[in-house]
Amino acid sequence: MRPLTEGAELLIGRDDEVSRLVGWVREVVAGRGRAVLVDGEPGIGKSALVRAGGGAATGMGCQVYWGAGDELGQALPLLPLLDALHITPSAKDSRRSAISGLLHGSAVAGKGADLAAAAAEQLLALVDELCQDGPVVLVVDDLQWADRTTVAVWGRLARSVRQLPLLLIGVLRPVPRRDDLRSLYRIVGPAERLRLGRLAEPAVIELVTALAGGRPGAELERLADDAAGNPLYLTELLDALTRGSCLDVDDAGVAQLAEGDTPDSLPEAIADRLGFLPEPTRAVLRAAALLGVGFSVGDLVTVTGSPLPGLLPALDEARTAGVLVAAGDDLAFRHPLIRKALYDEMPTSVRVAWHQGAARSLAEAGAPVERVALHLLPMVSTTDSRVPVPAWAVQWLLEVAAPLIGQAPAVAVALLRRAVRDARPGDAVTAALTCRLADAHYRLGNFGQAERIACRALEHLDDPDLLVDLHTTVTQCRGMTGRSAESLAALNDAVARPGLQPRHRARLLVLIARTHRDLGQVVTASRVATEALEEAGQVEDRWATGWALHVLSLVAMMRGEWTAALPLFERAMAKAQGDPALTDLGLLLRINQSVTFGALDRYTDALAAATRARELADRTGSVVRLTQAQSALGQLLLGTGRWDDALAEVDVVPDDLKDPSVACCDHGVAAIIHFHRGDGPAARKHLDVASPYSERIGGRVVESLARARSLAFEHDGLPERALAALTDALAGEDEGEDLLADAARLAAATGDTRTAVEIDARVRKIAAGSTVPHRLALASYCHGLLELDAATLLQAADGYRDAGRPLSRAKALEAAAIAFAETRSDDRGSARAAFTYALDLYAELGAHWDVARLRARFRAFGIRRGPTVKHRQITHGWDSLTPTEGKIAALVVEGLSNPQIAARLYLSPRTVGTHVSHILTKLDVHSRIDIAREAARHRSASG
Repeated sequence: MRPLTEGAELLIGRDDEVSRLVGWVREVVAGRGRAVLVDGEPGIGKSALVRAGGGAATGMGCQVYWGAGDELGQALPLLPLLDALHITPSAKDSRRSAISGLLHGSAVAGKGADLAAAAAEQLLALVDELCQDGPVVLVVDDLQWADRTTVAVWGRLARSVRQLPLLLIGVLRPVPRRDDLRSLYRIVGPAERLRLGRLAEPAVIELVTALAGGRPGAELERLADDAAGNPLYLTELLDALTRGSCLDVDDAGVAQLAEGDTPDSLPEAIADRLGFLPEPTRAVLRAAALLGVGFSVGDLVTVTGSPLPGLLPALDEARTAGVLVAAGDDLAFRHPLIRKALYDEMPTSVRVAWHQGAARSLAEAGAPVERVALHLLPMVSTTDSRVPVPAWAVQWLLEVAAPLIGQAPAVAVALLRRAVRDARPGDAVTAALTCRLADAHYRLGNFGQAERIACRALEHLDDPDLLVDLHTTVTQCRGMTGRSAESLAALNDAVARPGLQPRHRARLLVLIARTHRDLGQVVTASRVATEALEEAGQVEDRWATGWALHVLSLVAMMRGEWTAALPLFERAMAKAQGDPALTDLGLLLRINQSVTFGALDRYTDALAAATRARELADRTGSVVRLTQAQSALGQLLLGTGRWDDALAEVDVVPDDLKDPSVACCDHGVAAIIHFHRGDGPAARKHLDVASPYSERIGGRVVESLARARSLAFEHDGLPERALAALTDALAGEDEGEDLLADAARLAAATGDTRTAVEIDARVRKIAAGSTVPHRLALASYCHGLLELDAATLLQAADGYRDAGRPLSRAKALEAAAIAFAETRSDDRGSARAAFTYALDLYAELGAHWDVARLRARFRAFGIRRGPTVKHRQITHGWDSLTPTEGKIAALVVEGLSNPQIAARLYLSPRTVGTHVSHILTKLDVHSRIDIAREAARHRSASG
């Protein structure tokens, strides 16, 4: 819905509020963004106030975008923002076109992708790009009717306004007050809230005078008091009195109340307005009410089936009567309550029939999926369950199932469930609908229901394509609930069915191989994946070939055969290249490739692969893979000692968009860094946040989180429990390489020789025949700790240096220094040298806890060393900025936007945004312009 461009209410008695709003507009023009909430009861003048601010913003050169929630549209995500930001299939610019294509199925984010979440990410990027062109005012009216995804995006934008010339305005009623709406009040401080109350008596008198044409007499004034200071009620009341000739203005200019009926309530006053319209006009308005508060004339032509010339008299009459007003190129009801009155006067059965007709007309006109679905929903939400799904709608559902499930799975479930109920049992169409219904339930996380529906459908199914799809859904559901083994019997039966084509057989074999891999049965997984590869090769099935190679690459990774995995990635990516159906596989392969490069200490290649995966995930809208790529980057940066960059990467995407294991990993990375830097409260906060996600993944080990939990016990002075946290996590055969070094260190510190010996044997096996520097260093480190051998520990330190792992190198040097001090009391020089190198490394990392711990340990040996690096101990001011933050701050000063900085530094715009947020906090400033001023002040102070 566009902002109204005519017929706005008189804005009287709101001078203070207008002044505040215009002041905020001036600030956004100056480059200082802000998020604002405007609330109040219906008709109190919220929208009129914001329209006044929007008019001022337009006059000052701002771009103004306006969208509104709709009570009937809450089931479909992002509609207010899509409308506000002009996201249509005909959009010309690349970003809007990409968002439209993503939601409507022409762009593929991979099967199982959350299209609404993907579109939300793209909308955030679009707002960032719009802010590059100049200050932006973005309004979401009737926010109380917005869907949860829209509210979440509004919240994320509100958190980023300090970085952008963006005035973000949310307009809402006090009720309903959902939990997600309450959270916005925690983001937006009291100083940025405008609560509109009832008009004061002088303002009421002024408004009535303006509407009546004279100062109200005593009777009219008493009648106006019944409106309780509500501008809409007053307007409708006075207009009703005027229409009924119930007002006379005497020679003294006083409006007197004449004889006649007067409305007793706001709804009655609105009904009075509508009652003056002839029936043909009301019929057109009822059709318009189906489309929402705001609507396009083109859509009205479509749903009424009337040519525009036939509609114009009714539309002109409605505008003259003050029912409709212009809203940019569209029309809108002057107030949502007027539209609601028209909508509610239709009986439910009539509304449903009208909505069905509108849906069909829009579908035949090629309207976007969500607009058609919006009109089919009343059919399934009515209490009359006898309303059938018409045949045309069944066919439409089959055609649009994929984008509808991806965009709004709950809506898809509602429509598909009714369609399946009405379909003929055993019919091919019924089978196809059931397959899609099971998939929709899976997307919603209803794994039990999805599994039951799919299993029932499999009992009487012949179509091989649906057979594969349904087995895929069942296998995924059981995998998500820790019951993967239950899928194997049915899959083996399916693959043995006579007459199965190689293509379908290959795809079922891939499911079997993936299930064995999930169960840790690597030998069987490898054998079955190889068989699938052979079957797929017969028919050149790229899907089955790519996924079979993926399973083989995972098997190689699980076996520690990292080098062998690399050519498998290349072969699989070649199959995925250019095939939209394999977009998700291509992203997954690149992420695993980055992990493999990291395991081989090829960090330049690893970071490049993860960065490329992030870029592709961002472009294709795959939020799941985006979060995985960000997490992989965070882990790589942790290992290479770029801790501030790691913290930025793992903080880019909100936790609610992450897989639970990814959320655990990211909070583990952050907690590790904070523990080493001596910020225990921040570290424990990350552990607390990770706790519910950890419960959701059951016994699965996330190594960064296990390390962080162990560090928590160390900080509490409980080394035995710290060791137990690691040994418990090391119980799995294929997990824990990154945990072994700390476990060996803690075993040595606590005198647990048995555990130390077991770990030594385990790492020797890992390092046997390996040329990877960190694996060889790991073996030397664990053995050096066991034997308290300084020379072997120095060898480990050299290996970690070659591997590019500074924290591990510092620990090896620390252990060597202790070994020298305890076994060679006459060789203080070697102990001091190792101690000094370790201390310098810890200091460069900003590992203040390790620095303090090391100094205390060596004071007991009579070895002391003063601080050499002070920079990282500064937490505020220009000198507290990290190297990356310093580069970004300099580019902000040059006037570059986040996307421009990202392109210059090969980062993602989101990562840059996180860094800018940190810069603003460290400099204690509020906007990008303030950063420039602080930079000038810093240059002046430093000469």
